[in-house]
Amino acid sequence: MTASSADRPLRAAERDGPRRAAVLGMPIAHSLSPVLHRAAFAALGLDWTYDRIECDAERLPRLVAECGPEWVGFSVTMPGKFAALAAAAERTDRAVRVGSANTLARIDGGWLADCTDIDGARALLAAVGAAQGAGRRALVVGAGGTSLPMIAALAAGGYSAVTLASRSRERAATALRCAESFSLAADWVALDPAALTSAGIDVAVVASTVPATALHDDLIGALAGLAPTLVDVIYDPWPTPLADAAAERGAMVVGGLTMLLNQAYRQCELFTGRPAPREAMAQALAAATGAKR
Repeated sequence: MTASSADRPLRAAERDGPRRAAVLGMPIAHSLSPVLHRAAFAALGLDWTYDRIECDAERLPRLVAECGPEWVGFSVTMPGKFAALAAAAERTDRAVRVGSANTLARIDGGWLADCTDIDGARALLAAVGAAQGAGRRALVVGAGGTSLPMIAALAAGGYSAVTLASRSRERAATALRCAESFSLAADWVALDPAALTSAGIDVAVVASTVPATALHDDLIGALAGLAPTLVDVIYDPWPTPLADAAAERGAMVVGGLTMLLNQAYRQCELFTGRPAPREAMAQALAAATGAKR
């Protein structure tokens, strides 16, 4: 069953007493989600807890099914985003379209799955002035789970086309279908310096959705000069070698902390039923990271 993320009734605020939430993933020790949501709960005057739980995709459905009513929600990171979508009783339209969920929020009868990563990706694009791309093409580096909300964000911004650069066309099939479902003209190019150069791609923005270690020096050199703007979903380590190289060539660059923060706002609202205390969350993240971007 699908539900609108904007219209779905929020139930958590109707309950009395302390509640629990957590981030699920593997590995999970590095996650900054507790910083954001604990700050939000404190700012809202809620005596709620937020923890990290090591959990892979196989374990996730049983874990969330066995949680009692004190649990109001989960942030979900890799490798559990596809499993989270499948485990939900209801799903937002946008989560269904991208095929993954980074948020599970308590509703009557189970869990609502949403993909607030799309909000984060849109904020990344906005931070470099690339939120609106009518009639333009973007290059998305990588075709894994994080590429899907980026594709949705590009479509929401009016981009007309996307090129996916990845190691394998076969592994890019899901991302290509996602782009086509959003009416984006989609093509694929090998993530290879020679292929990128020979393709002669003219793009408004490069969006990297791969780990920093996935790009060797030759690839970084080929990607860094392709567009006047770069968005990189990585926040640790930051800056990435690609971000440094693009900035040296004069590109506007923004990193993954912006995405992390902005995807958490809607999560907080789904968990609590209240407007997210954005300033408190942003200040907590800045304090925890030294305000790096």
